[in-house]
Formats: sequence, structure tokens, C-alpha cells
Amino acid sequence: MAGGDNGEARSWRRSKTLIIFTATLGLFTENFLYGFVVPILPYMIEKRLNLDPAYTQRFTTELLFILGLVSVPAAPIIGHFADKTTSRKIPLLISLVGCTIGTLLVASTPSVWAVYLGRILQGISGVGAWIVGFAMLTDAAGPKHLGKALGFSGSFITAGVLTGPVIAGAFLQWFGYWAAWSVPLIFIAICFVARLAIVEDRRPAQTKVSTTAALDRDESSPLLSSDAYRNEREVVAPEEAKTQHSRGFYSIMFSQGSTYAALFNVAAFSLVISGFDTTLPVHLREEFGWRSAPIGLIFLGIQIPSMFLAPFVGWLRDRVGLRWPTTIGWAVSTPLFWFLVVPGKDNFLGVGDGARGQAAFAVTMVGIGLAWSFARGAGTFQLTMIMHELKAKDPNVFGPGGGSSRTFSMTETSFAIGLVLGPLLTGALADVVGFYYATCALACVSALVSINSWIYFTHKAPVREPLADEEA
Repeated sequence: MAGGDNGEARSWRRSKTLIIFTATLGLFTENFLYGFVVPILPYMIEKRLNLDPAYTQRFTTELLFILGLVSVPAAPIIGHFADKTTSRKIPLLISLVGCTIGTLLVASTPSVWAVYLGRILQGISGVGAWIVGFAMLTDAAGPKHLGKALGFSGSFITAGVLTGPVIAGAFLQWFGYWAAWSVPLIFIAICFVARLAIVEDRRPAQTKVSTTAALDRDESSPLLSSDAYRNEREVVAPEEAKTQHSRGFYSIMFSQGSTYAALFNVAAFSLVISGFDTTLPVHLREEFGWRSAPIGLIFLGIQIPSMFLAPFVGWLRDRVGLRWPTTIGWAVSTPLFWFLVVPGKDNFLGVGDGARGQAAFAVTMVGIGLAWSFARGAGTFQLTMIMHELKAKDPNVFGPGGGSSRTFSMTETSFAIGLVLGPLLTGALADVVGFYYATCALACVSALVSINSWIYFTHKAPVREPLADEEA
């Protein structure tokens, strides 16, 4: 009986449900931390570090910029080793330890350099969590249900982006500094418990298993994705595997023209997000006199629509492809970015900075959130489809280790480039010529991505790889 109970416990701990929950929770926490620090940064800079308020915009730009800067070289390195390791649990735990140390350094703010070091650790750890977490998620879902899986996880990821600044601003104003920081630390603790609970089957990346041995494996083992199970069931000659692997993952992926369009979409989206994070808090304080709580709440308008629409958008992408939803999302965003500068003290178009102006600003943010629901995650989806299409034609095209982690390292690198460029572009423009030109720059980026999406994004449902039980 005891042996049966232990077997049931291990079966639950290696279930696909736990895998998806753990990966999604990690992605939620990383986004929560990124958004959390945005409305609290002015307080950290001016009150805890005792710096002149005139430097607030500059240090806000630098602290958001550095997160992307360290991610650019870290992503391909982490993706390379993540595809080679036989365990995804270990990289996830290491990333969480780094995230914990970095968060404690940022929260305690003992000095400017300690805060920078904390942001660097958060950036590297976040890259690891994103790459490995998304690889776990997509492998478990398979290409047939990729849109729904990314849509489901996207709702929670968006919830992290949404609740981060809201909780930071509200808790800071109502309960104090450390009460605010206790929330992300609690989420990190829950992540530790979930990641320790996982019991992994050995991934087949490093081992060749015969068809008989694969068939003898416990059929209830749900950690095996379609890709992993396919690798076990197919007997690959060593010479063939070596030849396929020698072609190089990145050379194969970059031979596809739509790869560039997908990465451009990812980079543009993160550029706009980080550009908002860099300039909005200071702009809202100067134009409307808002404090941390309402500044945090304004991010609700841009995130809530995405949280609720993400499953529908994922379903839509599974049915009609990416071209129409993504193009429309970016195209509608373009004029809305420009309209953000209308409400304000300058009384542009007679809107003003009173109740009507503030309401107009909030409604515009909601409109952007609705439009972004159709563009969010499109680049990642497109790149993942490219990977699955190549593997459907040749299961060994990326070698025995597969390509999931390296695929997400590409999207993470592109996202990091956007995180670098966003604060530099909008922060510099806001400092030199004002918020108006910063948002106009974002509108131009949005228009370019809309055109790029229409030309290069696929207009068909994802290719479905055969599942293991269908191959028999």
C-alpha cells in the first residue's frame, strides 16, 4: 500500500498539470517583478538612495536599460546549455536562487551599485526562467494546442505585468515600503515549492533509446512531450544525427525569412513596453500630479484587456494564423500612441489636464490594451511555428536535443534588445524634447511592425506534428 501511495505521489509530481503550473507561475513571477519596480523606482531613488529628483528620469532609464543589456548575451548561452542538459528542474532552481538574491539587493537599496548588481542578477535569472519555462510549456502542449497553451499562460503572464505595478504603487502608499516588497518575495517562495515538487523523467536529449524500450516506458508518464517521445521512438543512426546537428540550429532558423519578422515583432513589443515604463511614471506625476498608487493603477488599462482576451486570441491564431490579428493590433495602436499626448497641461485640442483629460488618458490606455491583445506574443508564436514546421519535415533537424530552449533564447534575446532600446529611445527623447516626441516615436515603431507583420507573418493554422500515439 505504501508503495502504491508513493507511486501515486510520484505520478502527480511528474504530471503535465504540475509542469504547466510551475512554468506559468515562474513566468508570472518574472513579469510581476519587472512591472512591480516601475512605480516604486522614484521612491527608491529619491527617498532611499537620497538622490536629487532631477536625476529620477535618468536613473529610471538606466535601471530598466540594464535589465535588457545583460539579457542580450545571456539568452543564447542559457538556451544552448538548456537544450543540452537532461534536467530542466535544475536550471529553474538556479535561476530562482539568482532572482531571490537580486530582488533582496534591489529591495534593500544599500547603495546605487548594489541596486545595479541586483538588477543584473534579476535580468540573468529572468532570462533563464523565461527560456526554460517556455520550453517546458510548449513541449507539454505540442503544436496542435500551442495557441491555446500560450494564450492560457499569456493570461497569467499579463496578470503578472498587470498586478506588479498596481500592488507596488498601492502597498507603497498605503502600507509602506517593505510591506510592498513582501509580495514578490512570497511569490518567489511559492515558486521554490513548486519547482522542488517536480519529479522529472530523464530527457532523451543525451541518450538514444530503442523503440522497444520507449514502448515499455510507463504510458502514464505525462512529462513526455510529443517532441521528446518522438525522439525516443525513432532510432537515429549516429552518422545521421551527427550530420543533422552539424548544420547548426541558428543557421537553419535564420535561413527562414519569417524568422527575422518574428524577432523584429518581439523586439518592437518589448521596446514599446519598456519605453512606457521609462517615461509614464514621470509624465503622469508632472502632468496630473499623480502619486504612486494611481500611477500603478493606470497600467491596469493596458493589461486587463490582454489578460481576458489572451485565450481567445490564442484560439484565433490556431484557426486563422497570425497575419490578420497581429497586423490589426499594431495598426490600431499607432494613432492611440499619438493620442496619449493630447491630455495635459498644454490643453492640446482643448482636452486639458483636469478630470476630462485624465479620463481621456485612461480610455486611450484601455484602447492600447485592447489592440495589444492581438499583437502580444505574436513573434514568439511565429518563431515557435517555424521550429515545429521544420521538425515536422525532419524530426532530427536540430539534433537529439531538440530546439525548444534555443528557440526561446532567440525570442528572449530579441526581447532584451527591445528592453535596451526602449529606455534609451524614449528616455532620451522625453529628457531632451518631451513626452510628445517619445510617444510619436512609439507610434512610428508600431506602424512599421504592422507593415512587417502583414508582409511576412503566416496566414494559416499551425502545422501539427504527429503525436507519439499516432505514429504507431
